[in-house]
Amino acid sequence: MLSLLRQRNFALLWFGALISLVGDWMIRVSLPIYIYQLTGSTLATGLMFMAGVLPQILLGSVAGVFVDRWDRKRTMVISNLLLALTLLPVLFVTSVDRLWIVYGISFISAAIAQFFAPAEHALLPQLVGEKHLLSANALNILNNNLARLIGPSLGGAAAVWFGLHTIALIDAASFAVAAGMIALIRVDRSTLPPLPARQKTTLLASWLGVWREWFAGLMLVKRSALVLSLFIVTGIMSFGEGFFPVLFVAFVKTVLNGTDLDYGWLMSAQAIGGLIGGLSIGSLGGRVLSSRLLGWSSILFGALTLVIFHAPSFAAASALTLVSVLMIIVGVVSVSCRTALNTLLQQSIADEYRGRIYGAYNTLSSCIALGGMAVAGTLGDIYGIVPIISIEGYAYILAGIVALMLIRDVAVGTALPARGQSKPSADVT
Repeated sequence: MLSLLRQRNFALLWFGALISLVGDWMIRVSLPIYIYQLTGSTLATGLMFMAGVLPQILLGSVAGVFVDRWDRKRTMVISNLLLALTLLPVLFVTSVDRLWIVYGISFISAAIAQFFAPAEHALLPQLVGEKHLLSANALNILNNNLARLIGPSLGGAAAVWFGLHTIALIDAASFAVAAGMIALIRVDRSTLPPLPARQKTTLLASWLGVWREWFAGLMLVKRSALVLSLFIVTGIMSFGEGFFPVLFVAFVKTVLNGTDLDYGWLMSAQAIGGLIGGLSIGSLGGRVLSSRLLGWSSILFGALTLVIFHAPSFAAASALTLVSVLMIIVGVVSVSCRTALNTLLQQSIADEYRGRIYGAYNTLSSCIALGGMAVAGTLGDIYGIVPIISIEGYAYILAGIVALMLIRDVAVGTALPARGQSKPSADVT
């Protein structure tokens, strides 16, 4: 698996992502700490996350259409540069009356990210080949967890020692470096489907073309039982995921009686498990059924999170230690779940449709996660942190059961569909 990092193109993408993700995790940890300390409200904290989710709902699906039209590498470079510039207004946030700046940055950054993420997912199979997809996805998730190991700890410490403004500058610099590394990737154009020809047309006709392509992507979801099942499972997971970012800061501070450093450590603890999981799952290659891996990992993830959220009730004296250990284990399981989900989705869709399918996928998950965040932010202050944050665990258990019932692995070569081809037979293993 690690031999993929000796491939120049994949290594540039991987290390560039690592650098930007470390900076991103630093500010992702620092901002909720800053807002919660400033306001003491889970709703105010939740508004920041909700502002970041709205663009995923408004733009995510349509952004995928443009990703299929544009050069994907160039899209990723420009997106990183814009993300770097977007972070600079954080320097003006100094009091409660300027929190609107944070909400605005969350919205704009998330809007830009809607173009980056589908481009990355769509380009990856062309960089590594289909037979290395599972390993490449595992390495990317390992990358995310390595950044999550480093970033939150640095972010928690930097929030205490240096403040939010310094962290914002570090994150902006990390995006600029990532843009430079991605620009060095050499893409073999002969392996890519041709980009749509640019024709002279009216603005109205151009926009109608965009929506036609968007609708064609949605029809693929309807036609493919596998893709539709993956969307259903993702929707259930996403609702549960909406509870964690809004309430976990309050859980650490008020239920575990932890500090900012404890919060940063617990976020990093899950990343330690992610590193272990990324190496383990990637080494399996094609020797494991992704559908079974998805189902059982999701069930186990849900069960472990329920134990974490209720740990103070049965291990009050050692709750923080127990939660730390369990967060590591959760990290291992989370990698299994995400690797299987990404691999199944990439294998089931032809290259020319991947951008818009990932756009629709991100829109769905973001829309449902927003609902979870709204419920969490509203009910967390009313009914208490533990009963509400526990909904995440129940949602993952349900998602795993649905996955085991509905999803089967796709046979190699049956991606749905290539341009000009009829719908392939539902050949599964």
